[in-house]
Amino acid sequence: DREILMITKSDAESSDSFLAQGGICVLKNDEDYSSFFEDTMKAGHYENNRESVDIMIRSSRDVIRDLINYGVDFTKKDGKLCYTKEGAHSTNRILYHEDITGEEITSKLLARVRERENITLLEYTSMEDLLVENNTCEGIVAKDQKNHIFPIQASCTLLACGGIGGLYDHSTNFPHLTGDGLAVCLKHQVELLHPDYIQIHPTTFYSV
Repeated sequence: DREILMITKSDAESSDSFLAQGGICVLKNDEDYSSFFEDTMKAGHYENNRESVDIMIRSSRDVIRDLINYGVDFTKKDGKLCYTKEGAHSTNRILYHEDITGEEITSKLLARVRERENITLLEYTSMEDLLVENNTCEGIVAKDQKNHIFPIQASCTLLACGGIGGLYDHSTNFPHLTGDGLAVCLKHQVELLHPDYIQIHPTTFYSV
């Protein structure tokens, strides 16, 4: 019941989510909760927000159910979902699709978005700033591929801008992921949680 406009700085497929290989963790059953919670807290050196971890775990089966309904094809055997194990997990609770789980999930979600008549997707469009009036966000200032700057007014603005890996000389992230959303938030005194925490994903080789 809403008109939605989505923008992205590059083409829609050029997101780090497309590059994710391994899988997605899910609560297999109620008995798995305590182990899942402890594994997650331990992996975060117990600095995790416990409420967020609880929500993530308890909602995981609903999220997986939604993804399957959107057409995501997780690996199955004899009609049952297959679970594998990844780092920090003490048991098999990872759903996957071959070695391209991120591409499988993101491509199917993107296909559903493109089917919706109430959703418009603008590629090669960047957010330059927020439109703010009386300390209230009224939308954004955008720039298209031809460097035309124009306003986009909205009753609700959601920033989902990815990370900052593109700021580094050497990174497995796409170079256009430069933390624009964080910079805009800092400019407008929007409170950020742990902007100093940067995940380094050590699964590549560097040679001279």
